[in-house]
Amino acid sequence: MQKRIIIFDTTLRDGEQSPGCSMNLEEKCRMAAVLEALGVDVIEAGFPVASHGDFEAVHAVAQIVKNATVCGLARAKPADIEAAAKAIAPAPRRRIHTFIATSPLHMKHKLHMEPWQVLEAITASVTLARSFTDDVEWSAEDAVRTEPDFLCRAVEAAIRAGAQTINIPDTVGYALPTEYGSIFAMLLARVPGADSVTFSTHCHNDLGLAVANSLAGVANGARQVECTINGIGERAGNAALEEVVMAIRTRNDLLPFATGVDTTRITGASRTLSAITGFSVQPNKAIVGANAFAHESGIHQDGVLKHAQTYEIMTPESVGLARSDIVLGKHSGRHAFRARLGALGYTLDEVAVGAAFARFKALADRKKEVFEEDIIALVDDEIAASGEALQLAEMEVRAGTEGPQVCTLSMRVEGQRREARAEGNGPVDAIFKAIRQIVAHPGARLTLYQVHAVTGGTDAQAEVTVKLAEEGRTVVGQGADPDTLVASARAYLHALSKLLVKRGRANLNEA
Repeated sequence: MQKRIIIFDTTLRDGEQSPGCSMNLEEKCRMAAVLEALGVDVIEAGFPVASHGDFEAVHAVAQIVKNATVCGLARAKPADIEAAAKAIAPAPRRRIHTFIATSPLHMKHKLHMEPWQVLEAITASVTLARSFTDDVEWSAEDAVRTEPDFLCRAVEAAIRAGAQTINIPDTVGYALPTEYGSIFAMLLARVPGADSVTFSTHCHNDLGLAVANSLAGVANGARQVECTINGIGERAGNAALEEVVMAIRTRNDLLPFATGVDTTRITGASRTLSAITGFSVQPNKAIVGANAFAHESGIHQDGVLKHAQTYEIMTPESVGLARSDIVLGKHSGRHAFRARLGALGYTLDEVAVGAAFARFKALADRKKEVFEEDIIALVDDEIAASGEALQLAEMEVRAGTEGPQVCTLSMRVEGQRREARAEGNGPVDAIFKAIRQIVAHPGARLTLYQVHAVTGGTDAQAEVTVKLAEEGRTVVGQGADPDTLVASARAYLHALSKLLVKRGRANLNEA
């Protein structure tokens, strides 16, 4: 039997702290269901004490997850730990994850605590957490920049107090793989009782080394990896789940371990998260990027056609990418469309399938050939727009060399139809001004407007990304349509809907 690596997914917690990636309760529950189907072992559902919304979201996830362990984050404070315990209470398997900083820099400038006070806080917090559940994880925040002797003392205190999992985070993405791996080897050799607990990695990607560091930790004794779908997370992100899992699977000769992840669901999970957050995956992203299995070089194409393994170290099917000869077009039926959605990793109810199919047929009438990327873009856009408070109904734009450009649009605001007409310095400016007339948001600034073609050709769909910022809050919206201006309006409304939801939410981003 190969040694099992526990996959601890923190997409809903650390991933959500990435600017613009906040999720509402419904989105967290939807993503939690995807993570459980994917086969992750632990789902860190949030930071319950951060806000009422966070508490409710963790509590809701705890009610629907049946197989994975549901985890709540807590600082080394009684109120945090008690909130986490209440939030995860409905889960059949539950964990409290408590942490405190241990580096001299953090202890001095953030905690204003002496080392002995930190050790006392570790003992007290883990002991309190153990009174609610036997499954307690303790983290040494900024462990990589912690003095080795003190890190050993801190880990020993956590183990003595009853922690079952010890997490050694590279909180600021500072470590190199050899350095990070040596920390685990050192702790296992020096700390009494270290062989009785599970050590965990938690790596950030500030130097682009999160996955490499995580694997170095595993090679040196860690048996849990904390990661996120698509590698989302604060700053440059976290270790990407799909990269960690596929590295272990592909290089089993050097990493003789196993995970419980169903790798054929990886692509679907990646696309679901992108649809929820509005964060597209860059084309050259490992495993789930659009170019991950694409070959343009003639030499590469020739090799792949003769034998796929000449240039592919894993099969597209192993990560859930469909390879089908069925071409979808305007004559395709609902059954074929639904089958393709399933092959692409989407699980939609009949209402959602009907709405997506209607858009697909409209697109097929306008394009000679509908590509897989087109289907992904329109379905993601449909999912993002469904249930939003603001939705585009109709729009007409007058543009050209003779200004001003004018937009007349109607939209639904919580189901009620409203109309506006605005002039702008260009068609996109006119569209956004018309939306602002209907839904006033003077404090919000447009900080990103980005357009890219989903496929090649002049009839390609446009996928637009919009980022809005308001009083420290950042949201990202996406929209797709063959008409770039319609896609722009959809993206802006998607972002604005998220901003309206986020206005009432407070965040504690101290973890």
